[in-house]
Amino acid sequence: MTYRMPTYYISHGGGPWSYLEGHFANAHQKLADFLRTFPNTLLQKPRGILIISAHWEEPEFTVMNGESPGMIYDYGGFPESTYTVSYPAPGSPEIAAEVTTLIHRAGIPVTTHPTRGFDHGTFVPLSVSYPNADVPVIQLSMRHDYDPNSHFRLGQALSPLRNSGILILGSGSSFHNLSMFGPQAKTPAREFDSWLHETMALPPDQRQTQLSRWESAPSARMAHPREDHLVPLFVVAGAAGNDPATCPLNDTEFFGGIHLSTFKFG
Repeated sequence: MTYRMPTYYISHGGGPWSYLEGHFANAHQKLADFLRTFPNTLLQKPRGILIISAHWEEPEFTVMNGESPGMIYDYGGFPESTYTVSYPAPGSPEIAAEVTTLIHRAGIPVTTHPTRGFDHGTFVPLSVSYPNADVPVIQLSMRHDYDPNSHFRLGQALSPLRNSGILILGSGSSFHNLSMFGPQAKTPAREFDSWLHETMALPPDQRQTQLSRWESAPSARMAHPREDHLVPLFVVAGAAGNDPATCPLNDTEFFGGIHLSTFKFG
């Protein structure tokens, strides 16, 4: 019997935290524990990982299709050592072609990028979950208009990959307001997180409708002044189909009380 992979919306945390020690790294302990253990809950090792990172957007959906992706150090102000780390997971032109074909068949414009490297929305969480870098990784961009329904449709097109051993991850953050990190974020983060949990508990068709209206949620624009870190959830929810959502990680103490939630479908 074919195992249908679950799909996840995860937080990738702040900058290169998985390569650091001390207070900044310690603030990510709950996230680290989840990322380290969730691969063990899968019934089989993924044939590949398709990841939609909040740190890559293009005019059209774009698929990384190089064999040996490089590194993109898209953060600032961290120790020099974090600008030389390497996550040497292979790419997969074969899987990239499968992804591109599914998107094209759905009537969605798509292009490819042979030299795109891994940004920190990809290599930081995967360095914890798959430290041996022994699973092929393919990144897929968001579209820079952030349109929820277009990203839901993208996810729906990708859903068959789950039946062929591909783990689909949306990498962002359920709260992302860099000007409000700390205790002042506690209330808006809690309000938006509560709305997310209520939305994830809805039947799938209602879940999609509610997510498409996310801007009307309590504290929505305080939680996401720019929704780049929320958009990967739209893709994952589309790929979820009729699968219910659960929350394997709800960290309510991230940097002074920020609520960060991870959602699993399937």
